[in-house]
Amino acid sequence: MSEALRQLSDLLGRLPGIGRRNAQRLSFHLVLRSDDAYVQALAQAIGSVRSRVQRCSVCRNLCEQELCEICSDPRRDHARVCVVASVPDLWAVEESHAYRGAYFVLHGLLAPLEGLGPDDLGVDHLRQRVERDEVQEVIVATRPSLEGEATASLVRTTLAGLPLRMTRLASGISYGGELEFADSMTLSRAFADRKEMS
Repeated sequence: MSEALRQLSDLLGRLPGIGRRNAQRLSFHLVLRSDDAYVQALAQAIGSVRSRVQRCSVCRNLCEQELCEICSDPRRDHARVCVVASVPDLWAVEESHAYRGAYFVLHGLLAPLEGLGPDDLGVDHLRQRVERDEVQEVIVATRPSLEGEATASLVRTTLAGLPLRMTRLASGISYGGELEFADSMTLSRAFADRKEMS
């Protein structure tokens, strides 16, 4: 294998979910089966994505402006905020069409051994937003796992004393499961049957 192919394969192999064999297949596909225009467009998109994409100043979703499409949409119910661990979780909820409110993206779950603490999740920013925007309901949609439950507890503690309804997604999402892999029907049921957080 040429040094250029080896370097490309090594870099692709560092992406999540892409093993050594898949990285080699992708490298060969780009060299042998893709036209120059596609390869150049792909390289340009990869090269510019970090400078173009930023976090929404309100919900921390990824966007190219100060506000994401959801936060700037007046048709959304901004009195309800769904707290999710990641942008893929937000996308999964959006694809279910079960929820038309706003979001807050934590960009992780509490994991002290991995260096993710309360400050990394932006829960103080969430509290400020809830107070400023007079949010009436916060729906905690972290996965049902040890980290997800600890994060839900952190959100509940951070928002304690505020006049709002706090709910948690109902069962239907398996313990340890990822929201981004849940089907639309499961997410719809989980939203419809969400419970008060005690």
